[in-house]
Amino acid sequence: MSRVCQLTGKRMMTGNNVSHSNIKTRRRFYPNLQTKKFYIPEEDSWVVLKVSTSAMRTIDKKGISAVLKDAEKKGLIYFVD
Repeated sequence: MSRVCQLTGKRMMTGNNVSHSNIKTRRRFYPNLQTKKFYIPEEDSWVVLKVSTSAMRTIDKKGISAVLKDAEKKGLIYFVD
C-alpha cells in the first residue's frame, strides 16, 4: 500500500534539504502513518486502517462513525455491500 492516510488523504510532500552552504537537494516529507484497528459499534465489527496520527486525534474527538462518514463523502473510502 502507498503512504496515504485512508481517512484524511494526507500523502507525501516534497521539499529541499538545505545545507549550511545553502546547497539544496530534494527530499520527501512523509506523513506519520500508523496501522490501527478500530471498533465500529454500529456494525459490531473491527476495521484495520492506515491512518495519520492527526486522524487518530480526530477520531478521538468526533468518533469513528462520523469520521468514516466524512471520508466516504470526500471519496477517500467506499463501502461494498
